[in-house]
Amino acid sequence: MARIGVIADTHCPEFLDDLPAGIFERLRGVDLILHGGDVGGAGGEETLRRLAEIAPVEAVHGDHDQGLEGLPGRRELTVEGRRIGIIHGNRSHLVEEPLTLLSTLSLGEVRVQPGHRRWLRSQFPDCEIIVHGHTHIASAVEDGGVLFLNPGAVYQVRRPEMLRRLARGPSWFEWTWLQVTRYRRDQPYSTVGILELGRGTTRVTIHEIGPGLGPGRSW
Repeated sequence: MARIGVIADTHCPEFLDDLPAGIFERLRGVDLILHGGDVGGAGGEETLRRLAEIAPVEAVHGDHDQGLEGLPGRRELTVEGRRIGIIHGNRSHLVEEPLTLLSTLSLGEVRVQPGHRRWLRSQFPDCEIIVHGHTHIASAVEDGGVLFLNPGAVYQVRRPEMLRRLARGPSWFEWTWLQVTRYRRDQPYSTVGILELGRGTTRVTIHEIGPGLGPGRSW
């Protein structure tokens, strides 16, 4: 059985100065790491290097990865006979911006991605598993014989982080977004995933990263 670490949206060093220690605890012993993009922009090579100390890394370019143009926008690989596609998951701004505005103004109550799985499947018509990031929301959904896996995000904008970014004197746009977002009702935790593949077996576990956390949620 192959044990694969799945990670996305580390945003290090863009927003995080260092990778949380919980990543190394949760991913210890994996055979491979798949990174779903938004590694960390310029300087993200060090993030990939540190992850590679755990296991070989297959990563893709996200919409915040300016400076990491050497990363491909998508990858396909085969593990234990399963074809896996990796992509960040961001679509056209004409689709993304209205959905972001809706989520922000609803204080996180409305987070929808209409047609997203259909779009992902169109990017990888021959894959049984599609790994993506971008939404910062962990999910594992099987639809039409395809497993769509988002491990969630390492970097989450919870209230303490919002206040930290406000203190840094952000741009007007970021300041406005943070002022609204600090009151949102959902407060997702930082997470990573473990994907286990064996003969006739597919198991996904999403783990929060931090001290004293439980065994994780399985799908």
